[in-house]
Amino acid sequence: MIVDVYLAPDELDEALRADAYRGLTATPKHLSPTWLYDAHGSDLFEQITRLPEYFPTRTEFALLRAHAADIADMSRPEILVELGSGSSEKTRVLLDALAPHIHTYVPQDVSEPALRAAVKLLTVEYPDLTVHGVVGDFTASLEHLPGNAPSLGSPGSQGRRMIAFLGGTIGNLVPVERAEFLSGLAAILRPGEGLLMGAGLVTDPDVLIPAYDDAAGVTAEFNRNVLRVLNRKLGADFDVERFTHRAVWDAENEWIEMRLEATADMSVRIPALDLEVTFETGEQMRTEISAKFRLDGLGRELDAAGFTVRHEWVDRHGRFALFGAVRR
Repeated sequence: MIVDVYLAPDELDEALRADAYRGLTATPKHLSPTWLYDAHGSDLFEQITRLPEYFPTRTEFALLRAHAADIADMSRPEILVELGSGSSEKTRVLLDALAPHIHTYVPQDVSEPALRAAVKLLTVEYPDLTVHGVVGDFTASLEHLPGNAPSLGSPGSQGRRMIAFLGGTIGNLVPVERAEFLSGLAAILRPGEGLLMGAGLVTDPDVLIPAYDDAAGVTAEFNRNVLRVLNRKLGADFDVERFTHRAVWDAENEWIEMRLEATADMSVRIPALDLEVTFETGEQMRTEISAKFRLDGLGRELDAAGFTVRHEWVDRHGRFALFGAVRR
């Protein structure tokens, strides 16, 4: 089992401290969605993906099943790299379709325990495949992917690559961040190497909002979990139950914002930051954005970054798309 670690726990803790200080002292307050996903948060998100209101995961899965053969033919990669792989559940569809071509699968994730568990399982399920895990932040560790870093010198580290970036995660980045990230992807790929990206599309807010504010309240618990992370990691004393989950459609930016709203005036101490933060009743703190796209708009962003879009696979309701692109 091969797992390279480029993000040690102390580095992750330092990143949390820096981000929390920056976000909690800003106006308006905000936090990065990265901190939603500790072990409990990841379990909650897995529950969310199975909720009737949350269509993105099952829609993307259906598109992968329907078009896996076409995806394989697009660039016929020898190495499949998945950014933000999590449990790699959806990727099995791709691994099966790519079997005639690939010799190596590289799952990348910020969570070392989750990644090690996935690598161990996949090594058993695909004994003829080299599974090479990379622990790191996908926005800051692209140089560690096979073909770029000398440390990845195993026989399976060379070959034509395709990067998979699924789940609509591209929507968690604001436009400036997206441009930087996509340009970074293009910079580490060689001409002809592929990119497969899942993205949510602009659709009826009456369909979108319930996907991020389900009737069972699972998303609300997921959102409030970021406060539990701050309490545990930074010694904060957030009264978690005094914050209400909000999901708001921003029509101008065409994205969903997840927010936490204070239900009372309160003061929160965060010893690890030597910081005391006040909240007024009704004050909202943004914890995540999930941008939705138009086909031509995201196509232009990919083109500007150095990609040529070869395919756009869209579900019949026009709610989600897979983009197949190659590096020019």
